[in-house]
Amino acid sequence: MLRAGAVAAGLVGALALTACSGGDSGGSSATPSGTSSAAATATAGSESSTASSDALQGSWITTSGGKIVALVVTGKQAGLFETGGAVCSGTAGEEAGMRMIHLTCTDGSKDRGTGMVDSVSKSGMKVTWSGKSGAETYTRAEGGKLPSGLPTASLGQ
Repeated sequence: MLRAGAVAAGLVGALALTACSGGDSGGSSATPSGTSSAAATATAGSESSTASSDALQGSWITTSGGKIVALVVTGKQAGLFETGGAVCSGTAGEEAGMRMIHLTCTDGSKDRGTGMVDSVSKSGMKVTWSGKSGAETYTRAEGGKLPSGLPTASLGQ
């Protein structure tokens, strides 16, 4: 149990660092919902796709195979971190009317290479990955904190 707490604390730290690394936004915000600068800089021709992509912004958490998986979307950039496993980076946004995520993982894994966002709300997001991970449901992590109800008891054992 102590090990799972350490893993969760490390993941929260990574989320906090990722949320603060917004470089070009001027006044960076530690909260995942601070995406107003992306919408403000959108051109008239892409406002609808920017608004649609804004729903993806933030930090999202799920568990898979006893590991915590964090998906972070900032602007059009996406990163995925799996405890004890993959570290991936890529893009997220709208393509041909669909919200898509494309990732390349440092370990060569293709489990979450391309994902289609099936649904997204204020509190959750469902992504179907083309790799063996299949459909995953993520919960929004507010302010770098793990969401309540996340099954972490079996992590690290």
